[in-house]
Amino acid sequence: MTNSQQLPMARAVGAAAPQGVEPQRSAEVLKVSTRSRPSAVAGAIAGVIRENGMAEVHSIGAGATNQAIKAVAIARSYLNEEGIDIVCVPSFIDVAIDEEERTAIRLLIERR
Repeated sequence: MTNSQQLPMARAVGAAAPQGVEPQRSAEVLKVSTRSRPSAVAGAIAGVIRENGMAEVHSIGAGATNQAIKAVAIARSYLNEEGIDIVCVPSFIDVAIDEEERTAIRLLIERR
């Protein structure tokens, strides 16, 4: 999967993938802006992790990315109280906004 492909906003369901093929996983996509409250985003991340085992956060720009990273750290502390540890894998992704291509930060958050 390349960075320019987006995962659909869907819950992971379906049959097992054939041998030797990694199954395509889906994650809830949470979009973060500069005005997003990190604690609110953290609660959403924690809820999605509890339900699906993984979440995806998209942010565009330094302010939004700052809020997203703070939210991941807060979500980690929320989940740690329940014995759940998470990891965050950052990457770039191209997204279309108003028919214009923008580069966003994609944070894939999964249970460890």
